[in-house]
Amino acid sequence: MTAQLSPPADQAPAAAETATGTPRGFHRIVAASMAGTVAEWYEFFLYGMAAALVFGHVFFKATGNPLDGVIAALLTYAIGFIARPIGGIIFGHYGDKFGRKKLLQISLLMIGASTFLIGAIPSFDQIGYLAPVILVLLRFAQGIAIGGEWGGAVLLVAEQSPANRRGFWSSFPQAGAPLGNVVATLVLLFLSFVMPEDDFLSWGWRLAFFFSAFIVLIGWFIRTKVEDSQIFQEATQEQPQAENTWKAIQRVFRARPREVLTAMGARVIENILYYMVVTFSLTYLSVQLKVDTSTILTLMLISHVIHAGMILLFGWMSDKLGRRPVYLVGAVLASLYCFVAFPLMDTKSDALILCAITIGLIIHAIMYAPQPAMMAEMFPTHMRYIGVSMGAQVTAIFAGSLAPVIATLLLRTYGSWVPIAIYVGVAGLISIVAVLFMRETKGSSLATLDEEHRERFGTTL
Repeated sequence: MTAQLSPPADQAPAAAETATGTPRGFHRIVAASMAGTVAEWYEFFLYGMAAALVFGHVFFKATGNPLDGVIAALLTYAIGFIARPIGGIIFGHYGDKFGRKKLLQISLLMIGASTFLIGAIPSFDQIGYLAPVILVLLRFAQGIAIGGEWGGAVLLVAEQSPANRRGFWSSFPQAGAPLGNVVATLVLLFLSFVMPEDDFLSWGWRLAFFFSAFIVLIGWFIRTKVEDSQIFQEATQEQPQAENTWKAIQRVFRARPREVLTAMGARVIENILYYMVVTFSLTYLSVQLKVDTSTILTLMLISHVIHAGMILLFGWMSDKLGRRPVYLVGAVLASLYCFVAFPLMDTKSDALILCAITIGLIIHAIMYAPQPAMMAEMFPTHMRYIGVSMGAQVTAIFAGSLAPVIATLLLRTYGSWVPIAIYVGVAGLISIVAVLFMRETKGSSLATLDEEHRERFGTTL
């Protein structure tokens, strides 16, 4: 049985990848992955910023306490994270069957349609409680699409990268996330500058959601110009075509339980830190410290540009130093971050607030950059899309989704940032333990990983 699945003599495992060189057209693959990632994360982050700055006023009943509307809006924000693992598992399952490219095109169109429609939802004053209901449904669709996007986008690059530079090249689609946030911030910043605040809050913010259609079409067109990796095409014979999604989940857990669990654990502090910086800090600065919206968005813009560059740097470093040591440093620093960041923000100095946000995003980059290579090297090709999606997206349910809500509730209850810092510190310990249990995979061959899986499990998994 095992021998039947081994590559023939004229098609050795190394044929599916190279140790040091890049395949023909590789830079187009990187650009396609990154373009789509920028488009999808523009829309996902746009929602996060709008939830913190606008949605509490527009879609929810006024209570007299501005934090109540923000909390309600952030709960709808969390819906997207609950949907992400569902999207990751569904898109991952079918992406392992039919290819990364096809599923990535579907996810891009899906998030574009849902984002455009969010911009068209009437306000609470116009249609009452139907407004937040529609918002939740569209947010759920957004979450499913973005959950399916990440795994396919990073694997499109990771599976075709040379083994000794996989960390660097696969960090490019990761850099698409902050660049998407840069575009979202620029659009909101422009709108907030050119119109009075009342107009921006009542209708101006909708233009940013309508603009998403243009960005999505560009990303979709670029992605039509690339193909799936050779190693994936060779592995399609090992993917049971009639298998349902639940069976696929069971198969991954039976074959790679340690990898799934450590990937989930490592993501806890990375996910929480990011949404504390890019979402909760908007609430803290605007509501608690009364910093004006334009100033906050300007500082965010500068920080996200730096963030994108740092992701590429730490992706390169993970090829030199290893995935585990780089990630571990980030997890330790993230655990301590809030004890430094909030005192800096409390000064109300623009320069020190910028330092607080930028430091948080640099720490995040230390962990975010190695993730695609690290997770791609955990799973064999025929279950890689669903494997990395489970490892990356399930954590979002209780980490990034709830972090801004928990932080806002703690701020409302105690009026202090100290409980928030303790919460983030405890989350960091979970990730530190998970990383310590990981295997180092720097420079490993994906073809060899496939062959070892065949030798161990034959055709059963």
